[in-house]
Amino acid sequence: MSALWLQRHAQPLVAPGICYGRTNMAADDKATAAAALALQSAWAAEALPAGTVWHSPLQRCSQLATALQAQAPAFALRACDDLAEMDFGAWEGQRWDDIAREEMQAWTADFMAYAPGGGEALATMMARVARALDAARQQALDTGQPVLWISHAGVAQCAHWLLTRGQRLPLAKDWPSVKLTYGEWLRLPLFGEL
Repeated sequence: MSALWLQRHAQPLVAPGICYGRTNMAADDKATAAAALALQSAWAAEALPAGTVWHSPLQRCSQLATALQAQAPAFALRACDDLAEMDFGAWEGQRWDDIAREEMQAWTADFMAYAPGGGEALATMMARVARALDAARQQALDTGQPVLWISHAGVAQCAHWLLTRGQRLPLAKDWPSVKLTYGEWLRLPLFGEL
């Protein structure tokens, strides 16, 4: 069975309600250790061999990848820019409630093409996640094993959308298609067989 295991980073060290997308920050150390232990236990329970852990280069994800490797040293780590969170441009560091209503409406009206805060459009993010999924499929074919990513909620939403809805473009009302809490993971079919 070729699956993508995608784990979200632990609780970042940021106040609630802040837009922090591409902002590079650490996560809570205890929550990170607990998330790594939970994933390693689930991986071991299925008797899966340690392989390469692809992770976002942002600190909160590399921190979790390193914690996982500390518990299971056979895992190799590989940072992947395609797994970074969405860049919200000028919205980064602002309270979601403080972002102008007109800007939020412009984003929801043109959900795929609008670049929130002048950052990254969802279409651009979907394209890079699709590229990462192509690499994951190739890895699964080469190894015969599941693929493990440590990333962000936005990447999980894009991957879930692409793997379950294919080429249909999302509207704002469709989003998110899946929700991951901090430290949680999901398994997705890479080839449609799960």
